[in-house]
Amino acid sequence: MTRNNRSPLSHHEQLRYRYLLSNIRFLNEKEQQEFDYLRLKSEAESHASYSVNEEVYSYSSSLFDESYADDYAYDLEEKTLEPQFTAQGLPIFEEEPPLPKRSTRNKKAKPPLPPVEDYQTSFEDQSAEAVSMPQAQFVKPIKAKKVKKQPRKGRIKRFFQALAILLLLVFSGMIYMFFKGMNDVSSGKTNYTPAVIETFNGVDSPDGTNILLLGSDQRITQGSSDARTDTIMVMNIGNSDKKVKLVSFMRDTLVNIPGVSYSDYTYDQKLNVAFNLGEQDNNQGAELMRETLKNNFDIDIKYYVMLDFETFGVAIDTLFPNGVKIDAKFNTVNGEEVTSVEAPNDIGFGDQSTPYQTINVGEQRMNGQTLLNYARFRSDDAGDFGRTERQQQVIAAIISQIKDPTKLFTGSAAIGKIYALTSTNVPFSYMLTNGISTMSDASKGIEHITIPAEGDWVDDYDMYGGMGLWIDFEKYQGQLADLGMR
Repeated sequence: MTRNNRSPLSHHEQLRYRYLLSNIRFLNEKEQQEFDYLRLKSEAESHASYSVNEEVYSYSSSLFDESYADDYAYDLEEKTLEPQFTAQGLPIFEEEPPLPKRSTRNKKAKPPLPPVEDYQTSFEDQSAEAVSMPQAQFVKPIKAKKVKKQPRKGRIKRFFQALAILLLLVFSGMIYMFFKGMNDVSSGKTNYTPAVIETFNGVDSPDGTNILLLGSDQRITQGSSDARTDTIMVMNIGNSDKKVKLVSFMRDTLVNIPGVSYSDYTYDQKLNVAFNLGEQDNNQGAELMRETLKNNFDIDIKYYVMLDFETFGVAIDTLFPNGVKIDAKFNTVNGEEVTSVEAPNDIGFGDQSTPYQTINVGEQRMNGQTLLNYARFRSDDAGDFGRTERQQQVIAAIISQIKDPTKLFTGSAAIGKIYALTSTNVPFSYMLTNGISTMSDASKGIEHITIPAEGDWVDDYDMYGGMGLWIDFEKYQGQLADLGMR
């Protein structure tokens, strides 16, 4: 078998030649000599087989002398090749034994390897790729390490900063509207003048803050000696129970008024007389009421809030343009159930075209005039006790509905106006620091009692011959202590 129809290079030489060709730009000196040898070997055999023009493929015998040929010897799989040359300077190769044939049964024929010329013609392109990515075939890609995501501290921080700014803006807006409401009264933009602040020697209570609530039938700014009150309440806020507590005192309860009663041990005055007598003494009705409640019920009161009925109606219409939602309830009248009542319309506020206003039983929305007449009605069979219960219901409805977020700004202006029209010693700073918490506590419900409870009294007479209510003061002092208000 001859080499004429086969490649002059063995299988291993072909692989080696192709490898050196593909990395020709990076060969060292020894590898370059090896490549030149394999290339000459391939070209020399082609010259001999195809009788190519000797002028093109002539080789000098001096180029292939013995010493130079030795430089091209290489070791491939522990075999040494020493080339020999003809007289014309061409190398002489010994015929290699044929490669063992592989079985082609059940196997597809593989395409022949591309000729060496294909590698030579694409030499420049392959070299360019080798230069641009010299280690692409040898370096194993390094996988990027996964970086753990850091907590979004920055984003959370910015959120709370934005929230704080928003709350500050809302709070500032509320304060502005509050003072605007006050200024509307003091600047003469309304038909009312600011209320007079009375003398009040308040005392701290053991748990929370006790506030005296009084409703007067006369304008607070008029200074009338005939001013009376049929609303006497004490509200406790900021206590350890986180509840709003409300106690109503019936105005006809017989009490001992310091400096007024016949002696220190007689209960011969009605409770609301203390307010009337105090107002006659240079507008000290709230202070004398505080002293009377302390003397009879041993309860300490820090602040007072006194609102006349007309101002109450104005405040409701300002704060609740759509009215206050309430479930109107009445006791029997002359022993019969009623669906409506005729309430006196005698406060001088709202529509005074008729002396009475019809108020239906059931859920409804009441404006300032209707709500006031409802709270003061006492012509059912429950009398003053029924009126006291309705007053508690009205206060609870107002507190529960004033916390509506939609009233943050309009409500602040209304409260500012009410604050200017109200006689009180509650400082503005206390309202700011305790107002929101009070609304939150009120949302849990208002705990309230009435003194005395219905039927828990004995009819008796005051020193003027008027009918009053005799009660067990020691019993109700114990109830106030259990409630946490003394």
